[in-house]
Amino acid sequence: MADLIYRAVVIGIGATILFDLWAQFLRLFGMPKPNWGPPGRWFAHLLRGRVVHEDIGKAEPVANEVALGWLFHYLVGILFAGIVLVVWGMGWARNPTFLPALIVGLATVGCGWFILQPGMGMGIAASKRPNANQIRLLNIVGHTVFAIGLYGTALLIR
Repeated sequence: MADLIYRAVVIGIGATILFDLWAQFLRLFGMPKPNWGPPGRWFAHLLRGRVVHEDIGKAEPVANEVALGWLFHYLVGILFAGIVLVVWGMGWARNPTFLPALIVGLATVGCGWFILQPGMGMGIAASKRPNANQIRLLNIVGHTVFAIGLYGTALLIR
């Protein structure tokens, strides 16, 4: 069990770091830097029992919401790395293949589209945003990068 937790933490952090590096790379093309404050605020309200907001920007602010957002972001990365290890087994950690990482990476898109974005008031798959298709494309590409990070980090520590 300790090996599973260790690998989930390391693989999840590695994959999330690659995701964050991708976001920084996109800034070269005029994309704004990620703002983890709104997800931090949403997460804090979730812990208080509130899942859906009309507009997370109008919800009551919480102390340290940006730091909480970063923490939430990395905890979710660790959770999804753990899911790969539980579903495909520790054998995957010793001999990683890309398909399981890709499956889980794309599942993370669904979590954003059907849980986080509606919960923050953006609608399903950012449908309430004027640039919804751009957001969707960036979600798919970014979470594919996360999948590459899952696979690559697993390869590095096998």
